[in-house]
Amino acid sequence: MTNGNAQRGSDQAAGKFHLAFIFNFTPDDWQGPFGTGGSPWDGKFHTEVAQALERACFDYVIIEDKLMVPESYGGSSEAALKQAMVVPKHDPVPLAVAMGVATSQLGIVATLSTLAYPPFMTARLSSTLDSMLGGRFGWNIVTSAEDLAAQNFGLDKLPPRDVRYEMADEYVDVVRQLFASWDADAVVLDREKGVYADHTKVRPIHFKGKYFQVRGPLNTVPSPQHRPAFVQAGASPRGRAFAARNADSIIAIANGVEGMKQFRDDVRAHAKDHGRDPDDIKVLFCITPVLGETEQDAWDKHTRMINSPAFIHDILAETSALTEIDFAQFDLDEPLPYRLETNGEQGSLDQLQQWGTGKTLRELVVDAAGGLVSSVELIGTPDQVAERMGEVMEEVGGDGFMITTPVLRLNRRYIAEVADGLVPALQRRGLTRSAYTPGNTLRQNLLEF
Repeated sequence: MTNGNAQRGSDQAAGKFHLAFIFNFTPDDWQGPFGTGGSPWDGKFHTEVAQALERACFDYVIIEDKLMVPESYGGSSEAALKQAMVVPKHDPVPLAVAMGVATSQLGIVATLSTLAYPPFMTARLSSTLDSMLGGRFGWNIVTSAEDLAAQNFGLDKLPPRDVRYEMADEYVDVVRQLFASWDADAVVLDREKGVYADHTKVRPIHFKGKYFQVRGPLNTVPSPQHRPAFVQAGASPRGRAFAARNADSIIAIANGVEGMKQFRDDVRAHAKDHGRDPDDIKVLFCITPVLGETEQDAWDKHTRMINSPAFIHDILAETSALTEIDFAQFDLDEPLPYRLETNGEQGSLDQLQQWGTGKTLRELVVDAAGGLVSSVELIGTPDQVAERMGEVMEEVGGDGFMITTPVLRLNRRYIAEVADGLVPALQRRGLTRSAYTPGNTLRQNLLEF
């Protein structure tokens, strides 16, 4: 295997960056001409997507998740269910297993909410998955941001955002201690002496904090990574600090190149404050590239998308679900009447509202044509988009991109455009990985450059 530090320095000098992909276990592009019918519940469609992403040498794929049926848009669940926005959404863990078994090198990241899973169960589940996938599992740490989700777990409403992150910091501390409750060499498998595990190398943690109390130890053996990769998305100042303290990779959304650089610089400053090496945290910026055989073809596709009435209402229904603000109450052709605040996903709200611009709500949605998840506009041929991605990363300073679709709806055509069109154009420029390093875990792949 190539020396890690030497390889890392060489690749950084060459400007190589990481790629990941995010989707959720929801209907595919069920109304589109290239959809597969809207019933991907056996997991085969998403498993095929994972195989395509592995062929393109992505670092990881992440399965996003929510834990409720939205009722914010229009004051009922009608729009969400009619449009299949945010719901239905199936559990990511079985899908993570299916995708992991069907691949051999791609990282598989599942969303597990600190609201829904006790710390012991998260640690146990993550350890089991990491062992099953040979060191390729990652935990996407979310606190959940919807009161409707809280009401599914015995609460009337969510705590304020800062309290949620305080709880999450303690939660992650518990999980880390549970992973460490077994020494790496605790399993000895001594057949002659009849000893499977050395009891002196397995110990309770006796954790008693402000929010959690866990005895331990974990009852699973150390997995290949001993702890999985930690992935997190946090746009608020408190969220950024949490991510900088805990994450190996951060999912980020920013407004343009300047916003991307500011976000990354801020996270890296927080990392130093926590005594971490900023280079150990890979900030991946969400993008929704529109690809065509010609530049005009790509722009035509983009224009058709943003002018679709369904697109406008999908974006507003999604934003309502994420923020629990009813955007159906506002006139599409008038500016938002006041600056909006939320205890939900403030970053998604800020991405949409662009307060002070005077733009109408319809114009704001068109501006957010990436579906609130596009950090920079990327429209053109694979070569044009690849060239621009390289320029953006050079200006931002790193670390890579999280590719997705405007409303997290997928079809095989889009995956082929990315995996067989865009990625080869990136690889020809030496911008992304062309092969995995044999034997690497997900965390090692993230640190390779």
